[in-house]
Amino acid sequence: MDTATLEDMRTALRGPVIGPQDAGYDQARKIYNAMIDKRPAALVPCADAADVMAAVTYVRDHGLELAVRGGGHSGPGLCLVDDGVTIDLSPMRWVRVDPEARTAEVGGGSHLGDLDHATQAFGLATPTGIISMTGVGGLTLGGGHGYLTRKYGLTVDNLIAADVVLADGGFVTASETEHPDLFWALRGGGGNFGIATSLTYRLHPVGTVGAGVTVWPVESTREVLAWYREFLPQAPDDVYGFFTVLV
Repeated sequence: MDTATLEDMRTALRGPVIGPQDAGYDQARKIYNAMIDKRPAALVPCADAADVMAAVTYVRDHGLELAVRGGGHSGPGLCLVDDGVTIDLSPMRWVRVDPEARTAEVGGGSHLGDLDHATQAFGLATPTGIISMTGVGGLTLGGGHGYLTRKYGLTVDNLIAADVVLADGGFVTASETEHPDLFWALRGGGGNFGIATSLTYRLHPVGTVGAGVTVWPVESTREVLAWYREFLPQAPDDVYGFFTVLV
């Protein structure tokens, strides 16, 4: 992207456009995995779906490469793109809980900790991951599993609707009754179908969740996993576990 296109983008879009020469550039491109050092030509923080629609339209019309940043927790750094445009949803960090309907609508830039904090005030939760800084959107659209998964399913199993900005800049709500093909796609059909600006989840009654760590010598890995394979299918659905092997 040349300087003229960057300046034109700043004129065309309502919100800020952060370029390589701006003081906040390095902070704006920083993500959870510090080994990733990609350098977008521009980062566009979006405050709402209208900002996303405008940014997508501009990127498409000018033939630019595009990446989308939600929580910025992507291990391989898919939320950044060298010499292209990163649409940054981090300003869209909000949660609205309906305790009667047991649902939560969540902004596309929200973190798991935001969702847990808002829902636990009502004794409710939905299955999510295990790191509070993980982005809700990326985790959900990748499947998502955590402490509540054996009882209540994957995160995406509890997704009941998503607001999506499409590649043509249009906006739709996808659910089982509205654009069901897109909803199917978002729930495991693949990727790159659009940008989820908000997601709505089914909630479940959840009280205190206990967690513990057991540490074993690495040479016992085969024995421990064999035991767990026999144990877990007979355990209550409230029991969940995962493993990390450190060599």
